[in-house]
Amino acid sequence: QVQLVESGGGLVQAGGSLSLSCAASGRTFSRYAMGWFRQAPGKEREFVAAINWSGGKTYYVDSVKGRFAISRNNAKNTVYLQMNSLKPEDTAVYYCAADGSRPDSDYTPTREYEYDYWGQGTQVTVSS
Repeated sequence: QVQLVESGGGLVQAGGSLSLSCAASGRTFSRYAMGWFRQAPGKEREFVAAINWSGGKTYYVDSVKGRFAISRNNAKNTVYLQMNSLKPEDTAVYYCAADGSRPDSDYTPTREYEYDYWGQGTQVTVSS
């Protein structure tokens, strides 16, 4: 069982930066791929970024490439999402998720159903 707790959300002006963190419980965190998703008001939850168990592989949705960076520190059981050059359309609740079904894999899941564990989310609001 893995429990995930996001933090770091808030209000920022367009062009600004925020850094999200996702702290995980459970000794097997280091073996799981991790992902970030977001859900804007009135929209479906969408994939943002994923990282494999070692941190050696990452994948991003096109809309955030070059602006967002996902990373992880397995010693601290934490995954991060650094968000730069934020835009109003980045406003959403951001969720982290863990894929517990493919330990030690280089696969970076992009679909919701590929993730087994989810955090409660953290609000990110970007003002224009």
